[in-house]
Amino acid sequence: MGGYLADVLVIEDDQVLNAQLAELLRLQGYAVRSSLLGESGLAMALASAPDLVLLDVMLPDMNGLSVLRRLREQQQTPVIMLTACGAEEERIRGLRHGADDYLAKPFNLTELQLRIDAILRRTRSADHRMAPPSSLQVDSLILDRHSLRAQVGEHDLALTPLQFRLLWQFVLQRGEVLSKPYLYRVVLEREYSGYDRSLDMHVSRIRRRLGEAGLAADRLQTLHGRGYSFQ
Repeated sequence: MGGYLADVLVIEDDQVLNAQLAELLRLQGYAVRSSLLGESGLAMALASAPDLVLLDVMLPDMNGLSVLRRLREQQQTPVIMLTACGAEEERIRGLRHGADDYLAKPFNLTELQLRIDAILRRTRSADHRMAPPSSLQVDSLILDRHSLRAQVGEHDLALTPLQFRLLWQFVLQRGEVLSKPYLYRVVLEREYSGYDRSLDMHVSRIRRRLGEAGLAADRLQTLHGRGYSFQ
């Protein structure tokens, strides 16, 4: 996912709502692709499977249920249907076609966020992914996840538990650009705010500790407007 919580595809013909959803999701740390049409949205999903699709029922070129049916023929990507009509019959039809959830417009953006998080948690818990490693090493830098110990050679880095977890995430995803919203959600375990400078402060202290131990501080890079990357 390249430093993002998940890849979300928005298929919604209302340009204003489409843009609002894309902006909201990006601020929350998601990678977002979007389409105003069903056919092009379906093509995007089939070309590169997203982690979740937000799909409008009423699209100008084809019905959202048709998009869902064709998508289900090839993949089981989670889908939340968005509709201006909250009729029970339509909701049941969408669920029968394979939708994972249904949300009637206008909807509360916080509720949408919670539903997205819940669906992604369910899908990932069913993935049976491999357990994370207990240690990581890059050159002379060694990290032990169980003891929260970071060393450069024989030199112990004086890191707080939070700073260790940040450094672990950087090394675990070495070479990737990790966005600030992603790091706030995954490591700091809270929502990102542009006024909150605590992440910058922790990164600065990690750099200082690396430099003191003889590891080039520029291994942990700041990419302005994008995030951080450990090289």
